[in-house]
Amino acid sequence: MFTGIIETLGRVEKLEKEGDNLHITISSKITSELKIDQSVAHNGVCLTVVALDGDLYTVTAIEETLNKTSLGDLALGDVVNLERAMVLGARLDGHIVQGHVDQTASCSSVDQKDGSWVFSFQYDSSLNNVTIEKGSITVDGVSLTVVDSKKDAFSVAIIPYTYEHTRFNTYAPGTKVNLEFDVIGKYVARLIQLHS
Repeated sequence: MFTGIIETLGRVEKLEKEGDNLHITISSKITSELKIDQSVAHNGVCLTVVALDGDLYTVTAIEETLNKTSLGDLALGDVVNLERAMVLGARLDGHIVQGHVDQTASCSSVDQKDGSWVFSFQYDSSLNNVTIEKGSITVDGVSLTVVDSKKDAFSVAIIPYTYEHTRFNTYAPGTKVNLEFDVIGKYVARLIQLHS
């Protein structure tokens, strides 16, 4: 379980295919605090640490994960948002995030405002995921509030701190991102679907 509050950024140092799996080796300032079997969210995707080597650690993404997320598009040198699992009893500063990406979206526009940015995203609505204005959404692991909600699109407002300390400063129209929709909203939508 995660909160959607990004701890730090990591850098992709090595990508190794093994069958349908992708081993991703990352350098980050939290590597020394990690241990084998620990869960870490990478751009919102919960992955298990499988190897440690100095300031590098490795996680493995299986075919299902690669098909459903943007992790298969990673390249050497790419920056990723990192968050370790939440500590029970700590403040939940974001919202409840599972680290299970529902689908990807494409950045459709970036509008700079006076002191902030508005990012808009387009996604495939046929998967029945929904957003609501003022509801929660996770974009590449970042807990955000929806500003504008449509059937297949939404926008979020980004403050300078988030812009500087996450991957948001690398986004441009066409950038592919991971989405995790609000878990409570998903349960409500499923219940309505079952009783329709």
